[in-house]
Amino acid sequence: MQILTASAAAALVRDGDTILIGGSGSGHAVPEALIAAVERRFVDQQQPRSITTIHPVGLGNRAEAGASRFAHEGLIRRVVCGTVVDAPPIAEMARRDLIECYTLPQGALSQLIREIAAGRPGLITHVGLHTFVDPRLSGGKQSRICSEDLVELVTVKDREWLFYKPFDIDVAFLRGTTADEDGNISMEDEAIFGEVLSMAQATRRCGGLVVVQVKRLARRGTLPGKAVKIPGMLVDVVVVEPEQKQTYQTEFDPAFAGQLRIPLDSFPKLPLDERKIVARRCAMELRRGAVCNIGSGICTGIGLVGAEEGMLDQMVLTNEQGLIGGAPASGLDAGASRNYWAMIDQPYQFDFYDGGGLDIAFLSAVEVDRVGNVNISRFADRVVGIGGFVNISQNARTMVFGGTFTAGGLKVGASDGELTILTEGKHRKFVEAVEQVSYSGPYGRSRGQTTLFVTERAVFRTGEDGLELIEVAPGIDLEHDVLGQMAFRPRIAPGLKLMDSRLFRPEPMGIADEMPGEWHVHPRLRAAS
Repeated sequence: MQILTASAAAALVRDGDTILIGGSGSGHAVPEALIAAVERRFVDQQQPRSITTIHPVGLGNRAEAGASRFAHEGLIRRVVCGTVVDAPPIAEMARRDLIECYTLPQGALSQLIREIAAGRPGLITHVGLHTFVDPRLSGGKQSRICSEDLVELVTVKDREWLFYKPFDIDVAFLRGTTADEDGNISMEDEAIFGEVLSMAQATRRCGGLVVVQVKRLARRGTLPGKAVKIPGMLVDVVVVEPEQKQTYQTEFDPAFAGQLRIPLDSFPKLPLDERKIVARRCAMELRRGAVCNIGSGICTGIGLVGAEEGMLDQMVLTNEQGLIGGAPASGLDAGASRNYWAMIDQPYQFDFYDGGGLDIAFLSAVEVDRVGNVNISRFADRVVGIGGFVNISQNARTMVFGGTFTAGGLKVGASDGELTILTEGKHRKFVEAVEQVSYSGPYGRSRGQTTLFVTERAVFRTGEDGLELIEVAPGIDLEHDVLGQMAFRPRIAPGLKLMDSRLFRPEPMGIADEMPGEWHVHPRLRAAS
C-alpha cells in the first residue's frame, strides 16, 4: 500500500480506463478529492481521455461537485449509473448525445458488482422487466449513441429474467474515514457503507487499482478488527484528505454516523405546504410493525412527519443505501438517516427488497398515465435515471407514489382544514401516456400489488380499469382543480371521500394512536403461544 496525494493518484488513471466509484448522492462516502483531481488533470493536461465511469448511485450536489466534474468533452466516453439527476452537466451531455449514458437500477448495479467480485457470469434478476430497462424497450439507454447492449432478456425454467452483463474495472475510487499503515480502512464517520467492500473485491479480481480516500491515518494495529470495512489486502493506494466532509452539505452530524440518537423534537419540522401535505397523507398509510422504504424526493418528508407525530418506533423505515430504522434524511442529505437501528451494505439491502421484504414503499412520481404507469427517469427533455426506484417499486407489497398534482410554479394554501390552489402548476403530471416507463402499472397488477397515488389534492388507486379517484381535498373544485388538470378522465369511486381535514392544519395530526396493524410474529411462535 502506498500513500499518495490526490493528484498523484489521478495520474495513475489511463486513457480509456473504467473507473468504479463508491458513495451516494450528495457526498455520502463520495471520494470527492479523487474525482476533483481527475478533473484538474484533464483541464491542465487533457488527460485522461475517453474514460468510463460506473457508480450505482447518483453522485453530486446537483451543481458542480461529484460526477459533474467529469462533464468535459474528451474526458468521458460512457457513464453507467443509477441516476444522473445529481450531476446536471452529465445529464445534459447525455441528452445531447455527447456521451454514452446508461441508467440501470441501483440495486442491480450494486448486486452486479458483488457478482463480478465472485467471478460469476453476471446478474440474473426480475428487476427491470417491463420498464425502460427491459431491452424490449430501451435497455436502460439514455443516449442514442450507446453502442452496446448491457442488459439481455433471458428465459430460465420458462420464466423471463433480465441478465445484466459484467464489466472490467481498471480503477476503483472509494472512501473511508481512517486508514492504518497497512491500508485497513474503517468508516466510523461515514453516513453509509454502500458497497465499498464488494467494489474493492471486484476491482482486485479484475486486476484493477484500488484507491481509497480517507480523513486520517492511524498507526498499524490500532484499528479494531471489527471496525475495518475494507481489509488492507485489497487496498493499493491511500489518499489523505483532512478536510473531508461527511456530505457536501454537512460537515459532520454524529447522528448520521450512528454515534448518538437525537430527541424527536430535534428533527427539522416541515412547513405546511404541498410537500408536507403529501408526506402527511402518505404517512397515514403506515401500519404498526410494517417494514417500509422511504425514497428520495417528496417522500423523504415522511420520516420528518413520523418524528413530529411520534411514530418512528412503531414501524421500520429503511432506505436503499442500507439504513434500517430511525428517520431517513431529507433534502440534499437524503440517503443518510438519523436514529437508525442498523447500517448494512447496500447490496444486502437490495437483496431484502428484491425478495419482497418491504410491506410498503413510498416513491415519487413525475408522470402517471391512465393505466398506472409511472415515469421518473426521462421527461420534459431531461435525462434523470432510475436510482433504486425499480427495485423498490416492483417488489413492495403495497406501493404508494407521492407527488404534487401539477408541477412548475404550483402554490397552495392550507387553513381551517381546507386546501386552496393559489397558483396552478404549468405542467400536468397525469398524462395520456408516460414518456418512459419506470414502473409498469399492468405488471404490478398482474403480480397482485396494491398501488396508491397521493397528491396534495387527490388520492387515486389502480384498479382493473386503470386509475380510480378515491379522495379529494376539502375546499377544491373537483372538475376544475382535479379532472380539468388531467389529460384523461379517471374512474371516480362510488364512495368518493374527502381527504382528512387534519392534513390541512398546522398542528400535529395525532395519527400515531390510530395506526392499525401489529408487529410481525412468526406463525410458529403464534402457534406455540
